[in-house]
Amino acid sequence: MRFSIIIPVYNRPQEVDELLESLIHQTFNDFEVVVVEDGSTEKCDAVCQKYADKLPVNYYFKPNSGPGPSRNYGAERSQGEYLIILDSDVIVPDNYLETIRQELDREPCDAFGGPDRAHPSFTPIQKAINYAMTSFFTTGGIRGGKQKLDKFYPRSFNLGIKKSVFEALGGFAPMRYGEDIDLSTRIFANGYSCRLFSEAFVYHKRRVKFSSFFRQVKHSGEARVILKNKYPNTFKLVHLLPAAFVVGNLILVVLAIFNHWLWLAPIMLYCLMVFIDSLLKNKDLKVAWLSVPAAYVQLFGYGTGFIGAAWHEIFGENSQAKTEKP
Repeated sequence: MRFSIIIPVYNRPQEVDELLESLIHQTFNDFEVVVVEDGSTEKCDAVCQKYADKLPVNYYFKPNSGPGPSRNYGAERSQGEYLIILDSDVIVPDNYLETIRQELDREPCDAFGGPDRAHPSFTPIQKAINYAMTSFFTTGGIRGGKQKLDKFYPRSFNLGIKKSVFEALGGFAPMRYGEDIDLSTRIFANGYSCRLFSEAFVYHKRRVKFSSFFRQVKHSGEARVILKNKYPNTFKLVHLLPAAFVVGNLILVVLAIFNHWLWLAPIMLYCLMVFIDSLLKNKDLKVAWLSVPAAYVQLFGYGTGFIGAAWHEIFGENSQAKTEKP
Protein backbone atom coordinates (compact mmCIF):
# COMPACT_ATOMS: atom_id res chain seq x y z
CA MET A 1 0.00 0.00 0.00
CA ARG A 2 1.36 3.42 -0.96
CA PHE A 3 -0.22 5.80 1.59
CA SER A 4 -1.65 5.63 5.11
CA ILE A 5 -3.58 8.77 6.07
CA ILE A 6 -3.37 9.34 9.83
CA ILE A 7 -6.09 11.54 11.36
CA PRO A 8 -6.11 12.25 15.12
CA VAL A 9 -9.40 13.68 16.35
CA TYR A 10 -10.78 15.09 19.58
CA ASN A 11 -14.51 15.87 19.83
CA ARG A 12 -14.91 16.82 16.15
CA PRO A 13 -17.13 14.24 14.42
CA GLN A 14 -18.49 16.79 11.93
CA GLU A 15 -14.97 17.64 10.76
CA VAL A 16 -14.11 13.98 10.28
CA ASP A 17 -17.29 13.53 8.26
CA GLU A 18 -16.28 16.34 5.89
CA LEU A 19 -12.70 15.07 5.58
CA LEU A 20 -13.74 11.49 4.82
CA GLU A 21 -16.26 12.77 2.29
CA SER A 22 -13.43 14.54 0.45
CA LEU A 23 -11.29 11.40 0.52
CA ILE A 24 -13.83 9.21 -1.27
CA HIS A 25 -13.34 11.36 -4.38
CA GLN A 26 -9.59 10.85 -4.67
CA THR A 27 -8.33 10.03 -8.17
CA PHE A 28 -5.55 7.88 -6.66
CA ASN A 29 -6.89 5.00 -4.61
CA ASP A 30 -3.95 3.06 -3.17
CA PHE A 31 -4.39 4.29 0.41
CA GLU A 32 -5.96 3.58 3.77
CA VAL A 33 -7.36 5.92 6.42
CA VAL A 34 -6.48 5.55 10.11
CA VAL A 35 -8.68 7.61 12.43
CA VAL A 36 -7.47 7.82 16.04
CA GLU A 37 -10.04 9.06 18.54
CA ASP A 38 -8.05 10.72 21.32
CA GLY A 39 -10.35 10.13 24.29
CA SER A 40 -13.25 12.13 22.85
CA THR A 41 -16.61 12.41 24.56
CA GLU A 42 -18.17 13.19 21.15
CA LYS A 43 -17.02 10.15 19.22
CA CYS A 44 -16.82 9.81 15.45
CA ASP A 45 -17.10 6.00 15.31
CA ALA A 46 -20.54 6.25 13.69
CA VAL A 47 -19.14 8.65 11.09
CA CYS A 48 -16.33 6.24 10.23
CA GLN A 49 -18.80 3.37 9.99
CA LYS A 50 -20.85 5.41 7.52
CA TYR A 51 -17.88 5.40 5.12
CA ALA A 52 -16.83 1.77 5.71
CA ASP A 53 -18.16 0.62 2.34
CA LYS A 54 -16.63 3.59 0.49
CA LEU A 55 -13.19 3.88 2.08
CA PRO A 56 -10.63 1.54 3.68
CA VAL A 57 -11.05 3.33 7.02
CA ASN A 58 -9.79 1.96 10.35
CA TYR A 59 -11.09 3.51 13.56
CA TYR A 60 -9.31 3.35 16.93
CA PHE A 61 -10.25 4.80 20.31
CA LYS A 62 -7.63 5.50 22.98
CA PRO A 63 -7.29 7.55 26.19
CA ASN A 64 -6.52 11.23 25.70
CA SER A 65 -2.81 11.98 25.28
CA GLY A 66 -2.63 14.80 22.74
CA PRO A 67 -2.15 14.87 18.95
CA GLY A 68 1.49 13.71 18.78
CA PRO A 69 1.09 10.41 20.68
CA SER A 70 -2.22 9.83 18.85
CA ARG A 71 -0.46 10.12 15.49
CA ASN A 72 2.20 7.69 16.72
CA TYR A 73 -0.56 5.29 17.78
CA GLY A 74 -2.07 5.43 14.29
CA ALA A 75 1.31 5.06 12.58
CA GLU A 76 2.01 1.86 14.54
CA ARG A 77 -1.18 0.37 13.12
CA SER A 78 -0.72 1.56 9.54
CA GLN A 79 0.27 -0.42 6.45
CA GLY A 80 1.40 2.23 3.96
CA GLU A 81 4.88 2.97 2.65
CA TYR A 82 4.27 6.66 3.35
CA LEU A 83 2.36 8.21 6.23
CA ILE A 84 0.31 11.30 5.45
CA ILE A 85 -0.61 13.26 8.57
CA LEU A 86 -3.73 15.41 8.32
CA ASP A 87 -5.57 17.45 10.93
CA SER A 88 -9.26 16.68 11.32
CA ASP A 89 -10.21 20.24 10.31
CA VAL A 90 -9.02 19.94 6.70
CA ILE A 91 -10.61 18.76 3.48
CA VAL A 92 -8.60 17.76 0.43
CA PRO A 93 -9.11 18.37 -3.30
CA ASP A 94 -9.86 15.38 -5.54
CA ASN A 95 -6.30 15.22 -6.95
CA TYR A 96 -4.51 15.59 -3.61
CA LEU A 97 -3.04 12.07 -3.44
CA GLU A 98 -2.42 11.94 -7.18
CA THR A 99 -0.39 15.15 -6.91
CA ILE A 100 1.71 13.62 -4.13
CA ARG A 101 2.21 10.42 -6.13
CA GLN A 102 3.41 12.36 -9.15
CA GLU A 103 5.85 14.41 -7.08
CA LEU A 104 7.30 11.30 -5.42
CA ASP A 105 7.65 9.51 -8.76
CA ARG A 106 9.35 12.56 -10.26
CA GLU A 107 11.77 13.14 -7.39
CA PRO A 108 11.61 10.72 -4.44
CA CYS A 109 12.18 12.10 -0.94
CA ASP A 110 11.95 10.97 2.66
CA ALA A 111 9.47 13.60 3.84
CA PHE A 112 7.34 16.36 2.40
CA GLY A 113 4.67 18.86 3.19
CA GLY A 114 2.15 21.04 1.43
CA PRO A 115 0.50 24.42 2.00
CA ASP A 116 -3.06 25.23 2.94
CA ARG A 117 -5.73 27.33 1.31
CA ALA A 118 -9.23 28.61 2.03
CA HIS A 119 -12.09 26.75 0.37
CA PRO A 120 -14.78 28.89 -1.34
CA SER A 121 -17.33 27.55 1.16
CA PHE A 122 -15.42 28.87 4.18
CA THR A 123 -16.86 31.76 6.18
CA PRO A 124 -15.30 35.24 5.81
CA ILE A 125 -13.62 34.87 9.22
CA GLN A 126 -12.13 31.49 8.24
CA LYS A 127 -10.81 33.01 5.02
CA ALA A 128 -9.35 35.96 6.93
CA ILE A 129 -7.68 33.62 9.42
CA ASN A 130 -6.30 31.57 6.56
CA TYR A 131 -4.85 34.76 5.09
CA ALA A 132 -3.29 35.66 8.44
CA MET A 133 -1.61 32.25 8.69
CA THR A 134 -0.20 32.21 5.17
CA SER A 135 0.59 35.81 4.22
CA PHE A 136 4.10 37.17 3.82
CA PHE A 137 2.97 40.18 5.92
CA THR A 138 2.15 38.01 8.93
CA THR A 139 4.03 34.69 9.07
CA GLY A 140 6.77 35.63 6.62
CA GLY A 141 5.47 33.03 4.16
CA ILE A 142 7.12 30.15 6.04
CA ARG A 143 4.00 27.96 5.84
CA GLY A 144 4.46 27.02 2.19
CA GLY A 145 4.43 30.25 0.25
CA LYS A 146 6.88 31.07 -2.52
CA GLN A 147 7.97 34.21 -0.63
CA LYS A 148 9.43 33.25 2.73
CA LEU A 149 11.84 34.44 5.40
CA ASP A 150 12.83 30.97 6.60
CA LYS A 151 13.03 27.50 5.08
CA PHE A 152 9.92 25.38 4.83
CA TYR A 153 9.13 23.01 7.70
CA PRO A 154 6.27 20.54 7.10
CA ARG A 155 3.36 21.07 9.49
CA SER A 156 1.09 18.40 10.92
CA PHE A 157 -2.02 19.63 9.09
CA ASN A 158 -0.40 18.43 5.81
CA LEU A 159 2.73 16.34 6.33
CA GLY A 160 4.04 13.22 4.63
CA ILE A 161 6.91 10.95 5.64
CA LYS A 162 8.21 7.47 4.84
CA LYS A 163 7.04 5.11 7.55
CA SER A 164 10.56 3.70 7.89
CA VAL A 165 11.94 7.21 8.46
CA PHE A 166 9.15 8.02 10.92
CA GLU A 167 10.01 4.89 12.91
CA ALA A 168 13.75 5.62 12.80
CA LEU A 169 13.10 9.09 14.25
CA GLY A 170 10.83 7.75 16.98
CA GLY A 171 7.75 9.53 15.67
CA PHE A 172 6.33 12.65 17.30
CA ALA A 173 7.69 13.82 20.63
CA PRO A 174 5.20 13.90 23.55
CA MET A 175 4.74 17.67 23.26
CA ARG A 176 1.31 19.29 23.48
CA TYR A 177 2.32 22.09 21.06
CA GLY A 178 5.07 22.42 18.46
CA GLU A 179 5.43 18.67 17.99
CA ASP A 180 5.31 18.97 14.19
CA ILE A 181 8.18 21.47 14.03
CA ASP A 182 10.10 19.23 16.43
CA LEU A 183 9.69 16.30 14.02
CA SER A 184 10.58 18.44 10.99
CA THR A 185 13.71 19.66 12.76
CA ARG A 186 14.81 16.08 13.41
CA ILE A 187 14.14 15.18 9.78
CA PHE A 188 16.61 17.83 8.61
CA ALA A 189 19.09 17.21 11.45
CA ASN A 190 19.38 13.52 10.56
CA GLY A 191 20.06 14.21 6.89
CA TYR A 192 16.78 13.02 5.43
CA SER A 193 15.51 14.68 2.25
CA CYS A 194 12.47 16.91 2.67
CA ARG A 195 10.58 18.90 0.04
CA LEU A 196 7.69 21.32 -0.32
CA PHE A 197 4.97 20.01 -2.65
CA SER A 198 3.46 23.39 -3.45
CA GLU A 199 0.48 21.94 -5.38
CA ALA A 200 -0.39 19.30 -2.77
CA PHE A 201 -2.49 21.74 -0.76
CA VAL A 202 -5.35 21.16 1.65
CA TYR A 203 -8.27 23.36 2.58
CA HIS A 204 -7.74 24.17 6.26
CA LYS A 205 -10.81 25.40 8.15
CA ARG A 206 -8.90 26.44 11.28
CA ARG A 207 -10.92 28.38 13.88
CA VAL A 208 -14.25 30.16 13.47
CA LYS A 209 -13.70 32.81 16.17
CA PHE A 210 -10.83 35.22 16.78
CA SER A 211 -10.74 34.26 20.49
CA SER A 212 -10.00 30.58 19.78
CA PHE A 213 -7.59 31.58 17.01
CA PHE A 214 -5.72 33.77 19.52
CA ARG A 215 -5.34 30.85 21.94
CA GLN A 216 -4.09 28.60 19.14
CA VAL A 217 -1.33 30.95 17.95
CA LYS A 218 -0.41 31.88 21.54
CA HIS A 219 0.41 28.22 22.16
CA SER A 220 2.55 28.27 19.00
CA GLY A 221 4.52 31.21 20.37
CA GLU A 222 5.06 29.38 23.65
CA ALA A 223 6.19 26.27 21.78
CA ARG A 224 8.80 28.28 19.86
CA VAL A 225 10.64 29.02 23.12
CA ILE A 226 10.65 25.30 23.96
CA LEU A 227 11.97 24.47 20.50
CA LYS A 228 14.64 27.18 20.82
CA ASN A 229 15.93 25.44 23.93
CA LYS A 230 15.90 21.99 22.33
CA TYR A 231 17.45 23.08 19.03
CA PRO A 232 19.33 26.38 19.51
CA ASN A 233 20.81 26.31 16.00
CA THR A 234 17.34 26.41 14.43
CA PHE A 235 16.33 29.70 16.03
CA LYS A 236 16.14 32.53 13.49
CA LEU A 237 15.52 36.26 13.57
CA VAL A 238 12.13 35.71 11.90
CA HIS A 239 10.93 33.94 15.07
CA LEU A 240 11.41 37.17 17.03
CA LEU A 241 9.41 39.34 14.64
CA PRO A 242 5.94 38.80 16.20
CA ALA A 243 7.31 39.73 19.63
CA ALA A 244 8.99 42.80 18.12
CA PHE A 245 5.70 43.64 16.39
CA VAL A 246 3.85 43.55 19.73
CA VAL A 247 6.40 45.73 21.49
CA GLY A 248 6.65 48.16 18.56
CA ASN A 249 2.89 48.61 18.30
CA LEU A 250 2.54 49.24 22.03
CA ILE A 251 5.31 51.84 21.94
CA LEU A 252 3.67 53.60 18.99
CA VAL A 253 0.30 53.68 20.76
CA VAL A 254 1.86 55.15 23.93
CA LEU A 255 3.70 57.78 21.87
CA ALA A 256 0.46 58.65 20.06
CA ILE A 257 -1.37 59.08 23.37
CA PHE A 258 1.25 61.23 25.06
CA ASN A 259 2.83 62.97 22.07
CA HIS A 260 1.13 63.11 18.64
CA TRP A 261 -1.33 60.94 16.74
CA LEU A 262 1.08 60.78 13.77
CA TRP A 263 2.97 58.09 15.67
CA LEU A 264 0.10 55.82 14.56
CA ALA A 265 1.09 56.26 10.90
CA PRO A 266 3.19 53.03 10.74
CA ILE A 267 0.27 51.06 12.20
CA MET A 268 -2.17 52.55 9.72
CA LEU A 269 0.23 51.86 6.85
CA TYR A 270 0.59 48.22 7.91
CA CYS A 271 -3.19 47.82 8.14
CA LEU A 272 -3.55 49.33 4.68
CA MET A 273 -0.96 46.94 3.21
CA VAL A 274 -2.70 43.92 4.77
CA PHE A 275 -6.10 45.10 3.53
CA ILE A 276 -4.89 45.64 -0.05
CA ASP A 277 -2.91 42.39 -0.16
CA SER A 278 -5.86 40.38 1.16
CA LEU A 279 -8.24 42.10 -1.25
CA LEU A 280 -6.02 41.19 -4.19
CA LYS A 281 -5.76 37.59 -3.03
CA ASN A 282 -9.35 36.97 -1.90
CA LYS A 283 -11.28 39.37 -4.16
CA ASP A 284 -13.64 40.05 -1.26
CA LEU A 285 -14.02 43.34 0.63
CA LYS A 286 -15.37 41.72 3.80
CA VAL A 287 -12.55 39.17 3.93
CA ALA A 288 -10.00 41.94 3.31
CA TRP A 289 -11.52 44.01 6.13
CA LEU A 290 -11.47 41.02 8.52
CA SER A 291 -7.90 40.19 7.52
CA VAL A 292 -6.66 43.27 9.39
CA PRO A 293 -7.84 42.13 12.86
CA ALA A 294 -6.94 38.54 11.92
CA ALA A 295 -3.37 39.65 11.22
CA TYR A 296 -3.20 41.43 14.57
CA VAL A 297 -4.64 38.42 16.40
CA GLN A 298 -2.06 36.18 14.72
CA LEU A 299 0.91 38.42 15.50
CA PHE A 300 -0.19 39.47 18.99
CA GLY A 301 -1.17 35.91 19.92
CA TYR A 302 2.15 34.42 18.81
CA GLY A 303 4.14 37.40 20.06
CA THR A 304 2.63 37.48 23.55
CA GLY A 305 2.93 33.70 23.81
CA PHE A 306 6.62 33.94 22.95
CA ILE A 307 7.23 36.85 25.32
CA GLY A 308 5.38 35.15 28.18
CA ALA A 309 7.25 31.86 27.77
CA ALA A 310 10.60 33.65 27.45
CA TRP A 311 9.84 35.76 30.53
CA HIS A 312 8.93 32.66 32.53
CA GLU A 313 12.10 30.94 31.36
CA ILE A 314 14.31 33.86 32.43
CA PHE A 315 12.52 35.07 35.57
CA GLY A 316 10.32 32.12 36.54
CA GLU A 317 10.64 29.80 39.52
CA ASN A 318 12.94 27.35 37.75
CA SER A 319 15.36 30.10 36.77
CA GLN A 320 15.26 31.57 40.25
CA ALA A 321 15.98 28.15 41.76
CA LYS A 322 18.96 27.74 39.46
CA THR A 323 20.45 31.07 40.57
CA GLU A 324 19.93 30.19 44.23
CA LYS A 325 21.86 26.91 43.98
CA PRO A 326 25.14 27.02 45.98
